[in-house]
Amino acid sequence: MAVVSGLWRYPVKSMQGEALTHAAVGPAGIMGDRQWALVDLDTGLALTARRQPELLYASAALVGDDVLITLPDGSTTSDDAALSAWLGHPVALTRADAVDHGTYEIALDFENESTAEWFQWEGPTNSFHDSTRTQVSIIGAGTLGDWDVRRFRPNVVVDGSEEDGWVDTSVAVGSTRLDIVKLIDRCVITTRPQPGGIDRDLDVLRTVNRDRAGNLGVGAMVATPGQIAIGDEITPT
Repeated sequence: MAVVSGLWRYPVKSMQGEALTHAAVGPAGIMGDRQWALVDLDTGLALTARRQPELLYASAALVGDDVLITLPDGSTTSDDAALSAWLGHPVALTRADAVDHGTYEIALDFENESTAEWFQWEGPTNSFHDSTRTQVSIIGAGTLGDWDVRRFRPNVVVDGSEEDGWVDTSVAVGSTRLDIVKLIDRCVITTRPQPGGIDRDLDVLRTVNRDRAGNLGVGAMVATPGQIAIGDEITPT
C-alpha cells in the first residue's frame, strides 16, 4: 500500500513552493495552492515559467491569508510595482477568486520555443491550476527515479510507482477522498533551471515523451475535503 512521503503547496503559479508535513484540502485542492498568479497587464495572461522562466527563481509562502514572495536577491514583497520592476514589464499579483479563470499559453514545439507557435487556453475557476481536471497532483517517488521532484511540482508524493493504475478510481488519503481522473501531461517547465543545482535539461521532457507518452503523475479532483499528512496511507475506496 502506498504511503504519502511528501506534501507541497505552491501559493503562486510557477514559483517555488512550500514543503509541508500536513495540509488541509478544500473543495479546490490543498488550501492556498495555486491561489495567486502574476498576471501580465499587457496580455492578460497568467504568467508561467513556460514564457517567464525566471519565476522559478522566486519563492512564495503563505502568511496568514496572504502571500509573501521572496525574490532572487533575497528581498520579500507582495507589491505589484516591485514585481513589475523585477520582471521588466507590468504585472499584478492576482488572487484566483478575483478572476473568472486564468488564461495560459504554451509553445507547441518545446525544442524550438523562439520560433514556435504559442497556444492559449483557459484554466479552471477557483485556482491557477493549468487543468480543469486537476485539483491535486500526485507522483510516485519510484516514478520520479533520479529526477528532482521540484521539476514536476506535485502536491503529493507517494512511495512506489503505482499511481498510474489509480486513474478512473477513487482513493482515501488521511480524511480526504480524491477521484483520480487523468494522467498529467508534461510540458517544458520540467526542463527549466531552478535554484539549488537544477540545470536546464531538455532530455527530461524528451524522456517523458518517449517512455511515458508525455505523461508523469496523476491528476485528482477533490471528492471529500479533509486533511492529508506525511505517513498517511493511500487506500482505494
